[in-house]
Amino acid sequence: MRKALDALYNSAAALAALFLVGLLVMVLLSIVSRQLHFHVPGTDAYAGYLMAASGFLALAHTLKRGEHIRVTLILAALTGRWKKGLELWALGFATVLSALFAYYCCRLAWQSRLFHDISTASDATPLWIPQIAMALGTVILAIAFLDELVLEIRGKRIAQSSDEALRNE
Repeated sequence: MRKALDALYNSAAALAALFLVGLLVMVLLSIVSRQLHFHVPGTDAYAGYLMAASGFLALAHTLKRGEHIRVTLILAALTGRWKKGLELWALGFATVLSALFAYYCCRLAWQSRLFHDISTASDATPLWIPQIAMALGTVILAIAFLDELVLEIRGKRIAQSSDEALRNE
């Protein structure tokens, strides 16, 4: 099961990276088209869709690597049962919130499909298409939070420590 979950998180991150490359292509196409005086409709909208897709699909991978912003001031002051209790509460609350977020993102994509919502930009893209990446990313994030909660309950969670402080200038 661990291998399957890690493969899921890594696959979502790889897909996010692919969407970032697509974002780069859209931005470069927009720049080149302006310089050469031709118009490619929808490049700005597609750049936005690709940026949102890459952000949402990278959420779970970022969580599993300990790179999400987390306030640990109180947690660092606690030890033993109090620390474990606060960790369980935080992970449980985050799991519930991410599950609700995933539910409503999936519902939004489904309703956009049912109501035939399209982009107001010149591309007129059906909105459910870019919303699928957002829904998928939030579902994988909810799975990742549940995974972290189960690992914490079983006592097998390895707290990832970010080296973000080392990267500050």
